[in-house]
Amino acid sequence: MSSVDLNSDLGEGFGRWNLGDDAAMLALVSSANVACGFHAGDPATIRRTVRLAVGRGVAIGAHVGYRDLAGFGRRRMDVPSEELQADVAYQVGALAGLAAAEGGRVTYVKPHGALYNTAAVDERVARDVAEAVAAVDPSLVMLGLPGSPALAAASSAGLATAAEAFADRAYRADGTLVPRSEPGAVLHDPDDVARRMLRLATEGVVEAVDGTLVPVRADSICVHGDSPGAVAMAGRVRAVLLDAGVRVQAFAPADVRA
Repeated sequence: MSSVDLNSDLGEGFGRWNLGDDAAMLALVSSANVACGFHAGDPATIRRTVRLAVGRGVAIGAHVGYRDLAGFGRRRMDVPSEELQADVAYQVGALAGLAAAEGGRVTYVKPHGALYNTAAVDERVARDVAEAVAAVDPSLVMLGLPGSPALAAASSAGLATAAEAFADRAYRADGTLVPRSEPGAVLHDPDDVARRMLRLATEGVVEAVDGTLVPVRADSICVHGDSPGAVAMAGRVRAVLLDAGVRVQAFAPADVRA
């Protein structure tokens, strides 16, 4: 590929507690998955993150999740369809309002944590998320796991889709992510991660934990903003891609108004 998007989960501080270095990450990534207040983020933190993204010309995405501040949105929940659709629509709308206040616009949606993982395998949840997003703004792009029900449901709902790979997560041979509860699920070596992502960009494969080369189609690469050393990792991935002639470019427009 001649270009690829680099995204990160941002705006995940809460009140007096900071999580990650949003300013540093926004100097490196081309898309920002901004927390919407359900799994993390308060209005002031979210607005500051959006302001920084607009200033950098970084595309803004709604990082919607389960209503789970205590569990950081990483606990699977059985939420009825009517409630889940309302929750997703509420989060997208809240971020859209804060983005508009800073002269920007939300251009895509990426579910967070347990909601992302559930929508990647559960057709009902995938459909609920997609229909909620389409009802709010059918021009939004859905970012998700390639080949998953999440993207299939988004397409059925009339949404454009983009597929992503994870720089700092280990893969199984079937193309799914190794659960965070298992050893080795999160990768920490910036050089190793950068080499993996360069191979993804140039060969379209990621090495699984068993050594299998897994074909992965990706429009975007995610580096989690809350991971230790996230800034150094994102910087290394970006540098290696650029050195190889691969542009770092948002898959969805930043659409920043003057």
